[in-house]
Order: sequence, then structure tokens, then C-alpha cells
Amino acid sequence: MRRQRLGVMVTVALVAAAIGSGIGLYSRVPRETRITFSGHPALAASSDLAALPSIADVAERVLPSIVSIASSRRVQAQPNMDPFFRFFFGDREPPEQVQRGLGSGVVVDIDGRIVVITNNHVVGGADSIEVSLGDERKFSGRLLGTDAKSDLAVIELKGAKDLRPLAIGDSARLRLGDLVLAAGSPFGLSQTVTMGIVSAKGRAHLGIVDYEDFIQTDAAINPGNSGGALVNAAGQLVGINTAIFSRSGGYQGIGFAIPTKMALPIVRSLVKTGKVVRGYLGVMIQDAPADMARALGLPHTRGALVGDVVAGGPAAKAGLQRGDFIVKLDGEPIKQADELRNAVAALGPQRTVTVEYLRNGQSRTTQARLTELPADGAAAVASGGSDPAKGAPGLWVAPLTAEARERFRIGREVRSGVVVTRVDQESAAAQVGLQPGDVILQVNRVSIDSVSGFTHQYERAAQRVLLLVRREGATFFLLLPK
Repeated sequence: MRRQRLGVMVTVALVAAAIGSGIGLYSRVPRETRITFSGHPALAASSDLAALPSIADVAERVLPSIVSIASSRRVQAQPNMDPFFRFFFGDREPPEQVQRGLGSGVVVDIDGRIVVITNNHVVGGADSIEVSLGDERKFSGRLLGTDAKSDLAVIELKGAKDLRPLAIGDSARLRLGDLVLAAGSPFGLSQTVTMGIVSAKGRAHLGIVDYEDFIQTDAAINPGNSGGALVNAAGQLVGINTAIFSRSGGYQGIGFAIPTKMALPIVRSLVKTGKVVRGYLGVMIQDAPADMARALGLPHTRGALVGDVVAGGPAAKAGLQRGDFIVKLDGEPIKQADELRNAVAALGPQRTVTVEYLRNGQSRTTQARLTELPADGAAAVASGGSDPAKGAPGLWVAPLTAEARERFRIGREVRSGVVVTRVDQESAAAQVGLQPGDVILQVNRVSIDSVSGFTHQYERAAQRVLLLVRREGATFFLLLPK
């Protein structure tokens, strides 16, 4: 099922600086600065401010571990030859151009090996990487591995000594409102520290990367901060700054960092093997909002609803079925589908896990042995038209004929159901996300294989109709109001 993306620009915080570009800095400094705090008399900045709480000690511990990264890659320039000259000289191969980018990184110790963590979009595909330390030393960076699915990358500094790895903290212990610092090189301004709080945890469905579990913060994060550190009040690394949420392309109080709980297994794998191998359960899952949970008879919405089970996969072998509601993995509660997906991926293959789930109101437990996530990431109409399905306003369906399969490119693995051929844009069907080409497999948990079967089950429903839908290899539930 395609993710719904938020209707404002999500800007990945990477500077692709062109030679000759500049940033204007403006400042007006009064002769005397006075700061007034609620309940306290005005304090002269030159005298009593030293008594106020400061993050200076934390910044001093963190900044030696923060680096600036300059990357470059050669790309083919877009041909722009005038048609008159092209007529006489033919199509010539366009010259190469050099794209340059700026980002940040953080020095860490991974099982005794000193490396730099950054973002994939900072160094992925780079021909050269130059890393600058806070003490103004510069080193060439060697790429150990990248992972586009999480936007993480690891580099090693050639010939570097006396590096200061940053202590790594537990992002799972963060609470909303905790103080955090963002350290990096926004707009190429190295050794910059900003302060904020943890605004939210577990942010997903943003459409930034495949695997999302972001920490949201209001610490100022700008282009160039990508790959830098998000640290807690103890000066420990708890996240890798990755993206901002913005209408303007600049800081607007919403930034996102990859938590160390997710990042560390990926980084360790990149350091050890240069790639990431993820675990695979073989289920297609989704969240269960309140209305859908009621329709399914679920006691709550906390868990992952199984839309389908991949034949022959770990889940199928463990006895899991379509409609099961997974609530725990190895004893850890699952709040939403993304949590289960991320947890399974992090565990890796050849791991036996205990899965707790609900089926028909009954709590059950099974064990599944995870395998390796496939490379493709899979959790693995009559030409004369069709008659409107009676009792389904704005929704047209047709039998799953050979013509319908060819028209909508429906594979033979889909053996039954009816195909949606038309959806009125103002209808309830369109509002819940039904699209032409969708195959409706079930209506109110009853399998259907004809238009009459669909109509019969639709008419029997009271206020809402629970549909099981197949779309482009994914199977999921939709709740259609009548």
C-alpha cells in the first residue's frame, strides 16, 4: 500500500553547494544587552549571566567528535546544444560536471574501530570525500558502506590518529521534553551547536526513507546538518540528524533524527560487511485505526494487522493468517505496524522470534524463524465495460476475467475477487483510497469471486463495510462507509 505523504515539503537537510555561492550574514549589536526573565530583575549580559544554567560543558565534550564533510561526484552535464549547431556537428557527448555537497558526521567507536557516521545522501555515490575536524585537521574519507533504506553511511578516515569518539547513549530512554543538542555544520558553518527538546518519538509515514522511526526535535537543524549528532543532556549520541520539515527549505522548528536504537545495528553491519542484511517475517501489515479495530472486533488499536501472509515464508510456516493482529514480538509490545517492521529488520535473519497475536478475540503465541529480506523488499475487465455494483455508490467492479487481468496487469497469483474498474472522485470509495485496478478479495471477512457476491455482502453490512484489497503485490484492509 502506498504511503500517504504529508502535504508540505519535507526537505532533506543536505547542502549541494555550488562554487561561488554565498551566504549573507547580517548583525546589529547594541552596546549593552539586557535580558529579562519572568520573575527576575533584568540582568546585564556582561555581569550576572554566568550564574545561569549553561550547556557549555556538554558542547565542549561533544564538538571534538563532530566533523564537516565535503563530497564531490562527477555527473554528465545536460546537453544544451543549439539545434542549428547540432545539425552540422551532430550530438556530441556532454561534458562532465562536478557536483559538490556539504554535510556533517560524528566520530564513534564501533566495537573497537573508530569510524564516522553520516547520512547516505551526504556521501552516497561520491567520488571523493574530505573530512574536516574541529581542530582544523583534514583527512580523506573512505566509504565503508551505505544504506539508502535508512539513509545511513559509514566512512573511515585515512591516516587519522587521536580521534575523539562520542559516547553513545540509549535513544529508547528519551522522553518528550528532554533537552537535546544538535551539532554539525549548517550551511558549512562548522562546529555549530543548537539546543531544543525532544518534540516527539517514533515519527514514521513521512516518505523520507523506507525505514522510519525518527526523533522529532525543535533544535535548529538546517541544510548541512545532515549526518551530524543529536545528543542528550549528558553529551551522549542519541540520534543522527537527517531531515527537516519545512515550507521554505530552511529551519521551521521541526527536524528529524535517526535514533541510535535503529542506527547502531545498521552501522555495525556496514562496518563489518559493508552492507545491511535485514530480517524477514513474510507478512504484509498495516495499522488498525479505531473504526477498523471495531469492525474487526479488536479490543484496541495497538498492534500490527496482518493483511496477507507470503506463502512459504516464516509467518506462514509459523501458522500466522490474514486478519491476525500482532501485539508483541519477543515480549516487546508493538504499538503500530512500522514498529514491527523495524524490529524484524533489525533482528536479522536466522533468528527465532516469539510472536504474540490476536485471532478471533483469542490471544495466541507462535514462534517464527526469520529469513533474509528479499532484494525487492517484498513482505513479498470486459472490453465492453462493467455494470455498477448494486448498492455501492460511486464504485464500479467487474469479474476477474482474462481481459480484466490484462487491462489492469493483475497476476495469476490473484485467484479470486472482483476488480475495481472505476471510482467516482467524490465518492466514499475514493475517500478511503480505492483505485481502479484494485482487486477486492473479501467483504466483511467473506471471500468473494463475483460481482453478485460482492453486492450481496455489501448489502448485508450495516454502517461500514470491511474490504480486503490487493494492489500491486500488497494486501491490506480498507473500511468503506455506506
